Amino acid sequence: MSLELIGRIQQELSITGSALYETVIALAERANRKAEVVRLHSQASSLLSQIEQAHGELGRQIAVFCAKRPPFSHESPLPSDQLERFLSHTGDRIQQLKRTLLSVDSHIHELKLETIHHELLTLQQDLSLRAAAIERFPILQGSPVIGRTLARVALPASVRLVTILRGPFLVPPDDALVLRVGDVLIMIGLQTDLAQVASEFAQTRNTKLA
Repeated sequence: MSLELIGRIQQELSITGSALYETVIALAERANRKAEVVRLHSQASSLLSQIEQAHGELGRQIAVFCAKRPPFSHESPLPSDQLERFLSHTGDRIQQLKRTLLSVDSHIHELKLETIHHELLTLQQDLSLRAAAIERFPILQGSPVIGRTLARVALPASVRLVTILRGPFLVPPDDALVLRVGDVLIMIGLQTDLAQVASEFAQTRNTKLA
């Protein structure tokens, strides 16, 4: 066995080992993120329960205080010092719980964004290994596809339209859908075919007519 062949085998094994290590690390990080999200959801549920309990206790104390008012009396006696202190303490506690809840919710949102980002990177890597990609194609002013239905938009064989972003909405592909300025088409396919789509979408009407 030649030294060159041995070197190539060692290189392949090194690459395979590195890829395996990166995969294991990625899976571990993903599992940790999911476990952390579950823990934070549990914490958020506990905080909501504490807020509800504080509101309930506050209502009970107010009811007790009102019950001490003479019957058939329309006067509103001034709150006692004890009730004032209780109202102040409970109000502060509820506000603190709400601040903590907002912090937990923000952390959950960040972890979910990290997970989505990682999933998208993994998807892009998987597609890249196959000379493919997933891309977004915004419909700009002057594009020749404006006013066309999807049925009239010819796409290469490997390209598939996944969805359309229209304002705040996610619009499923439909042959009768008319494309507008500002629409964003999400497509998946071979990189060469996607480049062709990008070129066609970028042409202005004047260029197309010429």
